[in-house]
Amino acid sequence: MAQDAKPTGNRTRLAVLLSMAMFVLVVDTSLMNVSISAVVRDLNTTASGVQSAIALEALVSAAFILIGGKVGDLIGRKRAYVLGLLGYAVGALAMTVADTLLPIVICWALIGGIGASLLLPSMQSLIHGNFEGAEQRRVYAMVGAAAAIAAAVGPLLGGFITTFLSWRVGFALEVVIIAGVLSGIGLVRNVEYTGPRHIDVVGAILSVAGMGGIVLGILVWEEGGGAVAALLLLGVAGLAGLAWWLRRRKRTGRPALLDPGIFRSGLFRAGISGQMLQQTALGGLMIALPIYLQMVLGYNALEAGLSLAPLSLSMFAVALLAGRTAGRWRPANIIRTGFALLTAGTLALVPLVPQSGFGWQLVLPLAVAGSGLGMLVSQLNNYTLSPIEEERVSEAAAVNSAGGSFGLSFGLAAAGAIMLATLAVSFTDRAEQSTVLDPGQQQQVAAALERDAEVMSDEHLTALLAGQPTEVRDEMLRINTEARPIALQAALLLPLLAGLLGLLNAFRMARLPDPRPSEGGDNLLG
Repeated sequence: MAQDAKPTGNRTRLAVLLSMAMFVLVVDTSLMNVSISAVVRDLNTTASGVQSAIALEALVSAAFILIGGKVGDLIGRKRAYVLGLLGYAVGALAMTVADTLLPIVICWALIGGIGASLLLPSMQSLIHGNFEGAEQRRVYAMVGAAAAIAAAVGPLLGGFITTFLSWRVGFALEVVIIAGVLSGIGLVRNVEYTGPRHIDVVGAILSVAGMGGIVLGILVWEEGGGAVAALLLLGVAGLAGLAWWLRRRKRTGRPALLDPGIFRSGLFRAGISGQMLQQTALGGLMIALPIYLQMVLGYNALEAGLSLAPLSLSMFAVALLAGRTAGRWRPANIIRTGFALLTAGTLALVPLVPQSGFGWQLVLPLAVAGSGLGMLVSQLNNYTLSPIEEERVSEAAAVNSAGGSFGLSFGLAAAGAIMLATLAVSFTDRAEQSTVLDPGQQQQVAAALERDAEVMSDEHLTALLAGQPTEVRDEMLRINTEARPIALQAALLLPLLAGLLGLLNAFRMARLPDPRPSEGGDNLLG
């Protein structure tokens, strides 16, 4: 291939730059999440307004991600990659200079969200087209490791920068990193698309309705809204309609948003399933563990990030190691081992939650789970995309990105919802059994939880109970201390279930032939 003519040093630099792009993409949202209170204060706006901007960015990127892959085909995957990076740069730059919420909504949420929908599929397509064989596996591992460590340490970096400098500094650094990534764009070889160049308008509309409805339903679920079922049904109906439409276009020989033939591959279906389950587990862990450390153990953002370091560092190190040695073992075996370690580490966390008084007591299970995640991020992208022919790789990459985005969003929202629901039930049950609280106070507890259940630290709860009799404050603190670990244990059941399902899926992978890069494309789409 043409990239073989490039000096090894240039290919290494390109791999590093692609990893930096992925790091910025993932850490951007983490920085925004931990900066909410500072942004609200500096812009003189409301927390709900900033949270709406965050939700809008997630919605836009997910709704347009399938379209983003097709746009890369039409305008060039390299150009789509550049436009995606520029979209992120516009959003980050707006965050550094904005004095009202409106520029953030327009530039960070809308333009940045569209940038993400272009960047994710084009990045995976360019890795597929610029590297091959063992080198391709290593680059996928590097980029996956960059995404994993950004998800894990993003809150730590954001908390440190926001606390000791300014949230604007964090976004300014994003602009600098993106400029550095773009400085090496000459190293990227564009892979031309030779298929039909027609636009499937109906398919595009159905994809926006399907992905947008699913993600919006998840976001509303996370916020405790009552329209969850209707939105999820809209999303499912949109995706079902898209599947029907794509098959119809295929039968009539007309161009479509996606070629449904890519789903004929058992490797592709198994890879997408593994990707979604891995991201679901990661999302569940990354909502449950920080809340446990900050709300139960009373850690600040910096201390919580340091306590999660075993998870992120083992994830990063094992991803790189597994990427370098991937050719020695079957990918399915590495994926199976990864899900086994993820499941074992998560299972070990469940009984430790009510017993651990310090974050270091979680080091071993976090390292085990992180090692499993590292194995998974080193393999799943390459496993899923390597058998796909160049002409269809943007479509496959868009579906792969959509599956991962859906899994992460679902993990974050579902684990949070499980946690709050369990807390409300456990808190109410203990309040009703209390001999200290009178019936009126018990009713107040139930009504307050129905309106706004929240995992609270003892300090926060003490402040809310100011003015109550001492015995009532002590009783409420006791109930809170007993209820929180149960809620967090329940939340950990989601990543545990995702790990078990991923392990079953990996056994299915073991029965399939190993993917062979640059081969089998015609079989997938014939």
